[in-house]
Amino acid sequence: MTTTLITGANKGLGFETARRLVAAGHTVYVGARDPERGRRAAERLGARFVRLDVTDDASVDAAAKTIEADGGLDVLINNAGMETRTEDNSVPVASTVTADHMRTTFETNVFGVVRVLHAFLPLLERSAAPVVVNVSSGLASLTYLSDPEHPAHFYPGIAYPTSKTAVNMLTVQFAKAYPTMRINSVEPGFTKTDLNGNTGTQTVEEGAEIIVRMAQIGPDGPTGGYYDVNGRLPW
Repeated sequence: MTTTLITGANKGLGFETARRLVAAGHTVYVGARDPERGRRAAERLGARFVRLDVTDDASVDAAAKTIEADGGLDVLINNAGMETRTEDNSVPVASTVTADHMRTTFETNVFGVVRVLHAFLPLLERSAAPVVVNVSSGLASLTYLSDPEHPAHFYPGIAYPTSKTAVNMLTVQFAKAYPTMRINSVEPGFTKTDLNGNTGTQTVEEGAEIIVRMAQIGPDGPTGGYYDVNGRLPW
Protein backbone atom coordinates (compact mmCIF):
# COMPACT_ATOMS: atom_id res chain seq x y z
CA MET A 1 0.00 0.00 0.00
CA THR A 2 1.38 3.40 -1.02
CA THR A 3 1.10 6.09 1.65
CA THR A 4 0.82 9.67 0.44
CA LEU A 5 0.80 13.05 2.18
CA ILE A 6 -0.70 16.07 0.44
CA THR A 7 -0.23 19.49 1.99
CA GLY A 8 -3.09 21.95 1.65
CA ALA A 9 -5.46 19.13 0.75
CA ASN A 10 -8.75 20.21 2.29
CA LYS A 11 -9.87 22.00 -0.90
CA GLY A 12 -9.02 22.78 -4.52
CA LEU A 13 -6.27 20.89 -6.30
CA GLY A 14 -5.14 19.16 -3.12
CA PHE A 15 -8.60 17.78 -2.43
CA GLU A 16 -9.08 16.54 -6.00
CA THR A 17 -5.61 14.97 -6.01
CA ALA A 18 -6.43 13.21 -2.75
CA ARG A 19 -9.71 11.94 -4.18
CA ARG A 20 -7.99 10.50 -7.23
CA LEU A 21 -5.19 8.86 -5.27
CA VAL A 22 -7.58 7.32 -2.75
CA ALA A 23 -9.44 5.85 -5.73
CA ALA A 24 -6.10 4.53 -7.01
CA GLY A 25 -5.54 2.67 -3.75
CA HIS A 26 -3.26 5.06 -1.87
CA THR A 27 -3.54 5.65 1.85
CA VAL A 28 -3.78 9.43 1.76
CA TYR A 29 -3.09 11.93 4.52
CA VAL A 30 -4.94 15.20 4.08
CA GLY A 31 -2.61 17.87 5.45
CA ALA A 32 -4.46 21.02 6.50
CA ARG A 33 -3.99 23.94 8.89
CA ASP A 34 -7.62 24.02 10.00
CA PRO A 35 -8.53 20.85 11.95
CA GLU A 36 -12.26 21.15 11.33
CA ARG A 37 -11.94 21.62 7.58
CA GLY A 38 -9.19 19.01 7.35
CA ARG A 39 -11.16 16.35 9.20
CA ARG A 40 -14.28 17.08 7.19
CA ALA A 41 -12.34 16.74 3.93
CA ALA A 42 -10.69 13.50 5.06
CA GLU A 43 -14.04 12.01 6.01
CA ARG A 44 -15.50 12.88 2.62
CA LEU A 45 -12.52 11.33 0.87
CA GLY A 46 -12.03 8.21 2.94
CA ALA A 47 -8.59 9.56 3.81
CA ARG A 48 -6.72 10.37 7.02
CA PHE A 49 -6.31 13.83 8.47
CA VAL A 50 -3.09 15.28 9.85
CA ARG A 51 -2.84 18.84 11.08
CA LEU A 52 -0.06 20.51 9.14
CA ASP A 53 0.75 24.20 8.77
CA VAL A 54 3.70 24.49 6.40
CA THR A 55 4.69 27.83 7.95
CA ASP A 56 5.13 26.34 11.43
CA ASP A 57 8.05 24.10 12.43
CA ALA A 58 6.28 22.51 15.39
CA SER A 59 3.22 21.66 13.30
CA VAL A 60 5.30 20.06 10.54
CA ASP A 61 7.45 18.09 12.99
CA ALA A 62 4.36 16.81 14.81
CA ALA A 63 2.82 15.70 11.51
CA ALA A 64 6.00 13.83 10.61
CA LYS A 65 5.97 12.02 13.96
CA THR A 66 2.32 11.06 13.48
CA ILE A 67 2.88 9.63 10.01
CA GLU A 68 6.07 7.88 11.09
CA ALA A 69 4.21 6.20 13.96
CA ASP A 70 1.52 5.05 11.53
CA GLY A 71 4.07 3.29 9.33
CA GLY A 72 5.90 5.81 7.13
CA LEU A 73 5.56 7.65 3.85
CA ASP A 74 6.08 6.89 0.16
CA VAL A 75 4.81 9.99 -1.66
CA LEU A 76 4.95 13.63 -0.63
CA ILE A 77 2.98 16.22 -2.58
CA ASN A 78 3.92 19.80 -1.71
CA ASN A 79 0.67 21.40 -2.79
CA ALA A 80 0.06 24.12 -0.18
CA GLY A 81 0.54 27.53 -1.73
CA MET A 82 -0.65 31.13 -1.74
CA GLU A 83 -0.67 34.22 -3.89
CA THR A 84 -0.83 37.73 -2.44
CA ARG A 85 -3.89 39.54 -3.78
CA THR A 86 -5.58 42.86 -3.03
CA GLU A 87 -9.22 43.39 -2.16
CA ASP A 88 -10.10 43.78 -5.84
CA ASN A 89 -8.35 40.45 -6.62
CA SER A 90 -5.38 42.07 -8.35
CA VAL A 91 -1.75 41.16 -7.66
CA PRO A 92 1.02 43.49 -6.49
CA VAL A 93 3.06 44.54 -9.52
CA ALA A 94 6.56 45.95 -9.89
CA SER A 95 5.51 49.42 -8.73
CA THR A 96 3.54 48.21 -5.69
CA VAL A 97 5.13 44.97 -4.48
CA THR A 98 6.81 45.19 -1.08
CA ALA A 99 9.29 43.11 0.84
CA ASP A 100 6.40 42.03 3.07
CA HIS A 101 4.50 40.73 0.04
CA MET A 102 7.55 38.73 -0.96
CA ARG A 103 8.19 37.46 2.56
CA THR A 104 4.60 36.32 3.08
CA THR A 105 4.53 34.49 -0.26
CA PHE A 106 7.90 32.84 0.25
CA GLU A 107 7.01 31.74 3.77
CA THR A 108 4.37 29.38 2.39
CA ASN A 109 5.50 28.66 -1.17
CA VAL A 110 9.25 28.26 -0.65
CA PHE A 111 10.19 28.04 3.02
CA GLY A 112 7.15 25.80 3.57
CA VAL A 113 8.40 23.36 0.95
CA VAL A 114 11.86 23.29 2.55
CA ARG A 115 10.35 22.85 6.01
CA VAL A 116 8.22 19.91 4.90
CA LEU A 117 11.04 18.29 2.93
CA HIS A 118 13.39 18.57 5.90
CA ALA A 119 10.86 16.84 8.17
CA PHE A 120 9.74 14.09 5.79
CA LEU A 121 12.86 13.15 3.83
CA PRO A 122 13.99 10.71 6.56
CA LEU A 123 10.66 8.87 6.18
CA LEU A 124 10.83 8.90 2.39
CA GLU A 125 14.35 7.45 2.48
CA ARG A 126 12.91 4.31 4.07
CA SER A 127 10.42 3.83 1.22
CA ALA A 128 11.12 1.38 -1.59
CA ALA A 129 9.87 3.90 -4.17
CA PRO A 130 9.90 7.45 -2.76
CA VAL A 131 8.33 10.25 -4.79
CA VAL A 132 8.10 14.00 -4.24
CA VAL A 133 5.84 16.22 -6.33
CA ASN A 134 6.30 19.96 -5.94
CA VAL A 135 3.32 21.88 -7.26
CA SER A 136 4.83 24.74 -9.23
CA SER A 137 3.29 26.93 -11.94
CA GLY A 138 3.73 27.81 -15.58
CA LEU A 139 4.54 31.28 -14.25
CA ALA A 140 7.75 29.81 -12.83
CA SER A 141 9.24 29.48 -16.31
CA LEU A 142 11.77 32.20 -17.06
CA THR A 143 11.56 31.11 -20.68
CA TYR A 144 7.81 31.70 -20.86
CA LEU A 145 7.73 34.97 -18.92
CA SER A 146 10.49 36.47 -21.05
CA ASP A 147 8.85 35.44 -24.33
CA PRO A 148 6.47 38.12 -25.75
CA GLU A 149 4.78 35.40 -27.80
CA HIS A 150 3.76 33.40 -24.72
CA PRO A 151 0.61 34.25 -22.68
CA ALA A 152 2.55 33.99 -19.39
CA HIS A 153 4.65 36.96 -20.52
CA PHE A 154 1.76 39.29 -19.69
CA TYR A 155 1.31 38.24 -16.06
CA PRO A 156 2.39 41.36 -14.09
CA GLY A 157 2.84 39.94 -10.60
CA ILE A 158 6.19 39.61 -8.88
CA ALA A 159 5.95 37.56 -5.68
CA TYR A 160 4.10 34.47 -6.89
CA PRO A 161 6.15 33.66 -10.02
CA THR A 162 9.38 34.40 -8.18
CA SER A 163 8.42 31.97 -5.43
CA LYS A 164 7.52 29.23 -7.89
CA THR A 165 10.77 29.69 -9.80
CA ALA A 166 12.48 29.13 -6.46
CA VAL A 167 10.44 25.93 -6.03
CA ASN A 168 11.77 24.73 -9.37
CA MET A 169 15.32 25.32 -8.17
CA LEU A 170 14.55 23.33 -5.01
CA THR A 171 13.36 20.51 -7.25
CA VAL A 172 16.60 20.49 -9.25
CA GLN A 173 18.87 20.62 -6.21
CA PHE A 174 17.00 18.09 -4.06
CA ALA A 175 16.73 15.67 -7.00
CA LYS A 176 20.52 15.77 -7.36
CA ALA A 177 21.01 15.33 -3.62
CA TYR A 178 18.62 12.35 -3.41
CA PRO A 179 19.11 10.38 -6.64
CA THR A 180 17.13 7.36 -5.44
CA MET A 181 14.00 9.51 -5.13
CA ARG A 182 11.82 10.79 -7.97
CA ILE A 183 11.48 14.53 -7.30
CA ASN A 184 9.71 16.72 -9.87
CA SER A 185 7.90 20.04 -10.28
CA VAL A 186 4.52 20.15 -11.98
CA GLU A 187 2.45 22.89 -13.61
CA PRO A 188 -1.28 22.20 -13.14
CA GLY A 189 -2.38 25.01 -15.45
CA PHE A 190 -4.59 28.03 -14.75
CA THR A 191 -7.07 26.25 -12.51
CA LYS A 192 -10.15 27.75 -10.89
CA THR A 193 -9.31 27.78 -7.17
CA ASP A 194 -9.40 30.15 -4.20
CA LEU A 195 -5.74 30.97 -4.82
CA ASN A 196 -6.61 33.07 -7.89
CA GLY A 197 -10.03 34.22 -6.73
CA ASN A 198 -11.61 31.45 -8.83
CA THR A 199 -10.62 33.19 -12.06
CA GLY A 200 -8.91 30.14 -13.53
CA THR A 201 -9.99 28.62 -16.83
CA GLN A 202 -9.52 24.95 -15.91
CA THR A 203 -11.42 22.70 -13.52
CA VAL A 204 -9.68 21.12 -10.55
CA GLU A 205 -10.15 17.77 -12.29
CA GLU A 206 -8.08 19.02 -15.23
CA GLY A 207 -5.52 20.69 -13.01
CA ALA A 208 -4.96 17.66 -10.81
CA GLU A 209 -4.15 15.39 -13.77
CA ILE A 210 -0.40 16.05 -13.87
CA ILE A 211 -0.09 15.98 -10.07
CA VAL A 212 -1.75 12.57 -9.90
CA ARG A 213 0.29 11.26 -12.83
CA MET A 214 3.63 12.30 -11.34
CA ALA A 215 2.66 11.03 -7.89
CA GLN A 216 2.40 7.53 -9.36
CA ILE A 217 5.68 7.28 -11.27
CA GLY A 218 7.94 4.34 -10.48
CA PRO A 219 11.64 4.13 -9.60
CA ASP A 220 12.51 4.27 -13.31
CA GLY A 221 10.55 7.49 -13.83
CA PRO A 222 12.00 10.95 -14.42
CA THR A 223 13.48 13.12 -11.69
CA GLY A 224 14.62 16.71 -11.44
CA GLY A 225 12.17 17.85 -14.11
CA TYR A 226 9.36 20.34 -14.67
CA TYR A 227 6.19 19.01 -16.33
CA ASP A 228 2.65 19.75 -17.40
CA VAL A 229 0.13 17.35 -18.94
CA ASN A 230 1.83 17.64 -22.32
CA GLY A 231 5.38 16.89 -21.19
CA ARG A 232 8.53 18.61 -20.02
CA LEU A 233 8.56 22.41 -19.71
CA PRO A 234 11.43 24.85 -20.24
CA TRP A 235 12.92 26.38 -17.13
